[in-house]
Parts: sequence; structure tokens; C-alpha cells
Amino acid sequence: MIKKIVILITLILFSSCNKKNDVVLSFWAMGVEGENIKKLIPEFEKKFNVRVKVQQIPWTAAHEKLITAYVSETLPDVFQLGNTWVPEFVALNAIEPLDSLCEVKNFDLNDYFSGILESNRINGVLYGIPWYVDTRVLFYRKDIFKKANINEPPKTWNELYEFSKRIKTITRNYAIYFPTNEWVPLIIFSLQNKAQLLKNNYTEPAFTDSEFISAFQFLSRFYNEKLSPSNITDVVNIYQAFEEGYIAMYITGPWNIAEFRNRLSSNSQKLWMTAPLPSPDSIYPGISLAGGASLVINRNSKNKELAFKLIEYLSTPEVQIKFYNLVGSLPSKKSSWSDSIFANDQHLKAFRIQLERTQSMPKLAEWENIVISKIQKYIEEVALNRMSVREACEKLNEETSILLEKRKYLIEIGSL
Repeated sequence: MIKKIVILITLILFSSCNKKNDVVLSFWAMGVEGENIKKLIPEFEKKFNVRVKVQQIPWTAAHEKLITAYVSETLPDVFQLGNTWVPEFVALNAIEPLDSLCEVKNFDLNDYFSGILESNRINGVLYGIPWYVDTRVLFYRKDIFKKANINEPPKTWNELYEFSKRIKTITRNYAIYFPTNEWVPLIIFSLQNKAQLLKNNYTEPAFTDSEFISAFQFLSRFYNEKLSPSNITDVVNIYQAFEEGYIAMYITGPWNIAEFRNRLSSNSQKLWMTAPLPSPDSIYPGISLAGGASLVINRNSKNKELAFKLIEYLSTPEVQIKFYNLVGSLPSKKSSWSDSIFANDQHLKAFRIQLERTQSMPKLAEWENIVISKIQKYIEEVALNRMSVREACEKLNEETSILLEKRKYLIEIGSL
């Protein structure tokens, strides 16, 4: 009988020990990153004697699922956020400030690209650690440039415009592609032109300010002079259009390196190159968008220190390089870029240069709605010559003011 009791006590103690070590950390990641990150987790689990439960979420359902989880208080310990979503979850008080954890852990923030890191700071407080980065650069056809007697990619707005006219004359096709259902080129030109976009703590639009208007006018010249297609149906397949010389330039992101390599024929692979963006002034390169995704910690997590250890692990250059090999996502740390896989890739060099000059967009939850439902609409109106730039800016200002009314009120009463 005594022997049985001893065995029972031993089993209970053994079970208790196991439970102490059986910490489960929940981690949500989106898209292809979520599918592949599981392959890099076992090493972390072994090192810290923890189990990480990874859940992959499609990007199309991610925002709704995160909001639902916030409402039901079931957000994971660590989760991925697109940089433009960080302000919304800060406003909800859903994510943990990270400054103190970074200080305690002696986490080197200087190894991150400043523009990307800044997109994770709200009112001076750091809420996210960049996981992977993206920005926009110029993809161009070297052979068409040569035919047009252009020796190097444009470094100024004036060169971009003049080169485009020269290419159109030589090829009798379009020179560059600014999709009318994309807000990105206009916002890039606006930031380059020092446009404020939103002012007074993001409660009032600044789309009738001269800096935004002149940036919009610059973009509209390409549509008006048939240097860029003005109808979205003019280009059905961007890769085919680029390969056939229907367009010679396109501002896009790092995901298209793999797409161009996969979709363009072998004969076309030596014909294209990337370059940093031109600038309205003498400072080269011009500003581009601070994009990518970050890792954040649930404010109600019971495992915040361990959650930060996971972020630290995923931020090491060794893991970032492995992650790039799996999914092609560009590393967020400067030190990771010294690896030969990046240094020897001719198409990535422009991205490395451009990442030193990026700028975050206005940090408010309403921003995505503004650019998608308002700015894109008026780009198309101007491109199709249904409205002048000034008329579009006035309407854009008017409609955005309505979208910002709630934010303005909440700030006035001290609730935001």
C-alpha cells in the first residue's frame, strides 16, 4: 500500500513538473509567411522549452479575425500586423508598448531602417518590431532605355518625365505604368514633395495644400500626355505588357522580383533592372513608402517576456536569412543585408539603397479607408479627364473631412 502511495506521489510530482515547463505561446501570422514560419519554430521551442502554437491566417480574412479576437479577448500572445494596422490596434489598447522590453533586453533598434521602425511608433511609443520590410522602387527595361539613348535610370522628376517622352517617341508605346486603381504612386510623389496629407493630429485633410496639388499635377501629366495608360483595362497582364515593351517602367515592390523571374521568358531576364526612385529635388533617391509587417505582443498576454524572446529569435540575421529563402520576404535588419544572398543579387541592390529613404504614412485607423475609397477614386477621375486636379483635390478634401469627423470629436473630448 505504501509503495503504491509513493508511486502515486511520484507521478503527481512528475506531472506537475511537466506542466510547469509546458508553456504554450500562441502566434498568428498571415499569408505565405504564416504557412512557412512553422519550419523555423522548432529551434526556438527546443531552446526555451516552450511550445509555440502557430496559426496561419489568409490576408483576406486577417483584419476581421484580429478584430473579432480583440472583442472576444482571444488575441494570441504574438501576432503579425501590417504596418498600416498598427495605429488601429494601438487605439484599441490591444498591443503592448515595447520600449521597456527593448531596454531591459538591450535590444538593438539602431539595426533597423529608421523609416520602417518609425511606422511602429505612435506618439513616440514603440509598439511593433519590424519583421520583414518592403518598399517601392522603379523596375525598368534596360534595352528600351538604350534604344532611347538613356544611359541610367531617372534620378529626378524632370528626368522621369523627359525619359518617358523619349521612350514613347521611340517605341510608340506607353513609357510607364501608373495603375489608376492604385494610390501608391500619388502618395509617394506627395511625400517626396513634402506634402502633409493630414494635419492637426490627423483630424483635417491637407489635400488642397500646394504640395499635394503639385504632386497630383505631376502624376496627371503622364495620363494627359499618354505616357501612362489612363484606363485600368489597358493593361490586363502587367508581366506580359512589360515583356512585350508595352510599358518600359513600373513602380512596384520586392514581391515582383520573384514574379518577374518566374513569368518573364529566359530571353527577357537580362533586359530588366531595378533602381531607387527619382526625387523632385537634388536629393537622391526620392522618398518611398515604409512598408512591410511587424510583430506585436498582446497587451493581455500572460507570457510577455517569452513573447518578446520569440520576436528576438525571429529578428536574428540567421533566422531572417532562412526566412527569406523560404518566402522571399526582405529582412528588417540592416545587418542581415550583409549576407551574400542579398549583396550579390543585382535586383535587390536598389531596395537596399531605397530602404534608407522611406517614410511612414499617416498613423491612424482611417488611413486605409481614405486611400482606397477616396484617393484611388479621384486618381481615376483625373486620369480619365473627367475632373481637373484641383477639382479632385477639393472633393477629396471634402469627403475626407467627413471620414475624420469622429476622430476629431474623440480627440476634442479627450477619448483618443
